[in-house]
Amino acid sequence: MTNDNIRPDGARLDALETRIAYQDEIIEDLNRAVTAQWMEIDRLKRELERLADRLATAEQEIGPDPADEPPPPHY
Repeated sequence: MTNDNIRPDGARLDALETRIAYQDEIIEDLNRAVTAQWMEIDRLKRELERLADRLATAEQEIGPDPADEPPPPHY
């Protein structure tokens, strides 16, 4: 037999309402955490795109990699 069966209905209802209130608070906390994480992911994606663009620009300015050139004929 569980404790809930011994308690009067009012006490059981109070206990359930308390649990629901805590669960609602936890759900809101988790929602805020997930929202903050998605905002950080979006910021990091934009930063990664910006850095990729900078790298591509730098590579174009440097020119082709000398290691990619074929060896001279005397090799």
